[in-house]
Amino acid sequence: MKHRRTMTLAAVAALAISAAGIIPSHAEDEGIDKAKAAAFDVRMFTRPPGKKAYACFVRRYDPDHLARHPRQKVSAMKLLVTAEIPQDEEIREKVNYSFRLGLKYRQRSGDFDSSGACNHFVPVDRGDEIHLGCAVDCGGGGIEVAMSKDDKSAILRVERVRIWQNSKPDEEMSDALVGGADDKVFRLDRAEARECAALVTDRKELAELRRKR
Repeated sequence: MKHRRTMTLAAVAALAISAAGIIPSHAEDEGIDKAKAAAFDVRMFTRPPGKKAYACFVRRYDPDHLARHPRQKVSAMKLLVTAEIPQDEEIREKVNYSFRLGLKYRQRSGDFDSSGACNHFVPVDRGDEIHLGCAVDCGGGGIEVAMSKDDKSAILRVERVRIWQNSKPDEEMSDALVGGADDKVFRLDRAEARECAALVTDRKELAELRRKR
């Protein structure tokens, strides 16, 4: 099992604060308007998330797109965002957010993935719109997720995020996707939750995900 998946979300969150420089805190969205955060969640999950909700976004780049972006390293990407209230909590403020990212390279074989904790934040250089900032533990960088104006796509930004090759799950086999000229911003289209099932390893959660639409 990959080292990062042995950690609790709380441990991931504590380490994520300093890991990516993206999010101020996971335990609380400090300085974030709760109504705006709730509105963002409805946009992300298409409804108030309740005790648990998933949002899946997928993009498979066709040859025409890749020809027009010759420096793009990624040929396919999936993003699964989860919002969950811990079983011992019943109040909205205790929602935990997390992400799982899967990708394929155009010139490397194999499947790669990453995961970590997320939090609402407002980018200082892009107005006052709320985004999700997500970070991988132990200095693994992270991603930033916004929604398109029509809420049909997620806009994913990358500076650097640690990834693992699925067939080589040891911690020392980790690599990184670094945002280059054509790999800094990705637009991923909303898909049914089961489209992101390959990103889930827990059998109980996988069964639940496959029931979602």
